[in-house]
Formats: sequence, C-alpha cells, structure tokens
Amino acid sequence: MDALVEVRGLTKRYGDTLAVDRVDLTVLPGEVYGFLGPNGAGKTTTLRILTGLIAPTSGDVRVLGGHPGQADVLGRTGSMIESPAFYPYLSGLDNLRLLAEYAEVPRQRTDEVLEQVDLAERAKDRFSTYSLGMKQRLGVAAALLKDPELVILDEPTNGLDPAGMRDMRRLIRELGSDGRTVLLSSHLLGEVQQICDRVGIINSGRMVAEHNVDELRGEQELVVRATPRDAAQSVLTGFLGTGTVHLYDDTLRVKVDPGRAAEVNQVLVQAGIAVSELHSTERALEDIFFELTTSGKKTDAG
Repeated sequence: MDALVEVRGLTKRYGDTLAVDRVDLTVLPGEVYGFLGPNGAGKTTTLRILTGLIAPTSGDVRVLGGHPGQADVLGRTGSMIESPAFYPYLSGLDNLRLLAEYAEVPRQRTDEVLEQVDLAERAKDRFSTYSLGMKQRLGVAAALLKDPELVILDEPTNGLDPAGMRDMRRLIRELGSDGRTVLLSSHLLGEVQQICDRVGIINSGRMVAEHNVDELRGEQELVVRATPRDAAQSVLTGFLGTGTVHLYDDTLRVKVDPGRAAEVNQVLVQAGIAVSELHSTERALEDIFFELTTSGKKTDAG
C-alpha cells in the first residue's frame, strides 16, 4: 500500500537548537494516525514541514506523492496547524466564504462543511462569540473546504473542556470512517488510544516508536496482588527471569502468557505467599508511552 505521507531522516535545526532529529514517519491511506509526544517534542515543527509552512534542514519528505507546498499537494490537503485564525468581526460563515473564494471552492461547499462540524445553527454568529470548541470546529471546517484526501490537525482538542473533546473525537472518527486519511498530533494518550489506528511517538525531536496501536500495547500481562509483595516479586523474578516482573502502584505486572496464570499462582502459594488477586490485562498506552519516552529506546517501525 503506497503511503500518503512518507518521511525519512527529517531534520530541522534553528541555529544550535535541534527541533527534529532524523525522524522517519509513514502514514497509510484511510487511517487515522496519531502523532504523539509531550509538549516541545517536535510535533508541530514536523507538521509545519509537511504542510510546506517551513523547509526542513535535511531529509526526504513526500506528501501525496509530491513535495510539501506544491500546488497540487496543497489542493488535496487540508490542515489546521496550531490555533485557527479568523476575522473576529465576521461570522463563521463569512470567514469560510472568504477562504472558499481564495481557494476557488464553490460557495455551497461552506454550508456542507459547517453542517459536517455541527456549526450550521451558529454559522451567522460572529467568530468572536464562539466558544473555544466552536473555534476549533470552525478550523476543522476550513481544513475540509477543499474536500481533501489528507487532513492534518495539530492538537485539535487542545484547551477544550470534556464535552468539547468528546465532540472533536467524534468528528475525527467520522472523518476517518469517511475514507479520508487523518494525521493528528496530540499529547493526550487517551485521545490517541480511542481514535487512532496507528501511532508514532516522538520525544525530544526523535521518533521512539511507530506501530499499530494494538501492536504497540503488545501482549497481555498478568496483574498479581500478593502478600508479602516484595517476596512475591522476588519469587516470580527468580521463576520467570529478570525484567519480567514490575511493580505498578500496589500490584505486580508480570510479562507472561496469561495461559500460565495457574502456574504463577502455584509457584507463589508453594512459596508461602498469599495471592489475593490474579488476572490478565493489556498494557495501557500510557505505560508504554512513559516507558519509551523515559528510556528513549526505539522500537522497530511497524
């Protein structure tokens, strides 16, 4: 499957500051791709390069088969980078009509995208009266004006209240299910886990993982609550090997096939350790994120 976005060795320097360091990134057709990382990790810089707003220092960047900023590539791409900017004294509708005229898009398209982002009822109200969530949705509407194949959204839920975040997640899921390809950046783990098919994790300008979300979460683990806990950890480490047992809050997380649960329980009981809880669970994306961004360890790209 040909990638819509393919980045190899992307580097961006600002003087002595290395903002993006040899990033590799691949976005496939029809997927919702989450570009995940803490604030200042290099997400916005990368997206600005993909949309042709700034030039890379080095590396190869291909978007929709061409180079960022080319007219035919821009015509098939919609984006919202950082906070959307509109004329505050104009209505949402008039703001979009101006953009549509500039982009040579039929005027009726503005009504379609306002309906799509659920702003039709407030379309004639001034932009200055919009809530933050409405402003973000108008930004998405502007990104959709050209009916693009690829939609790039930079922190689309940033600053929104829970209701606004829910509405934005619903909108992004609808875009993905409508056959579009969506690339969104976020520092919110739950957001990426809920709506994305694949995720790339960036930290300090470097990609540390790129995987299908389910693959990244990996194999299931056993959660064990036992007394005394330290003795249980020692026994299981001796039985299963170093690096297989980790303390998480007041439980132990054991990296082992859940089918061996009875075996694990038997080892602990025979060692005189009381087991009060033992069940399987999938690793949370949050655990993996902090594990990768803390260690800086890179996994093979998926």
